[in-house]
Amino acid sequence: MSWQTSKTWKASNDPDFTAKMRAILDLYDRALAAGRVVCVDEFRPLNLQPRPGRAWRPQGKPVRLRATYHRDHGVRHMIASLELATGRIHYRIRDRKRSGEFLAFLKSLRRRWPGQTLHLIVDNFSPHKHPTVRAWCQANDVELVFLPTYSSWLNWIEAEFAALRYFALNGTDHRSHAEQDTAIGYYIRWHNQRARPKTGYATESKIRHPDYPFKAA
Repeated sequence: MSWQTSKTWKASNDPDFTAKMRAILDLYDRALAAGRVVCVDEFRPLNLQPRPGRAWRPQGKPVRLRATYHRDHGVRHMIASLELATGRIHYRIRDRKRSGEFLAFLKSLRRRWPGQTLHLIVDNFSPHKHPTVRAWCQANDVELVFLPTYSSWLNWIEAEFAALRYFALNGTDHRSHAEQDTAIGYYIRWHNQRARPKTGYATESKIRHPDYPFKAA
């Protein structure tokens, strides 16, 4: 008997869950030899608010954050990619997150790695499936590899988003979007200077079991 944390789990109801998961795991396992495997996703909306959390502070002098705030400055949106061969993150922060912004980001990735097939791991957000996006990808050697529904945990960039929240946003109370964007940029530059190839995704997890999922969702 031990004191443990409880967590929720959302099972996928995708009828093609197993096939889609296997395809993504195969790309992760062959990332260094399969063209460019890139995980892409939008980060949470970036509004301005006090964010409780840990941070480096002088001993005995904790920072107190305001409890009351007003949403007067709107939100911004970050779209980012994690390139598995290097472990580096590339990102853009924009006022909207429509298909146009998504396509512009894909074009920036295409320019970054010309002449190679891009395998992009993405979720089922509607701008990712826009006809204009699909047509451009087909014409430019870009494969959109869609996650099964309710399976964001299969997108490797989610782990990097968790680190970004922890190190760049938690414990802050930015008063302008420019200030917050700068903090995010500092963290990502720090990350990229120390990045390593991403290998060994969930090698000991039950998702690697040939019979997973063990029962239907």
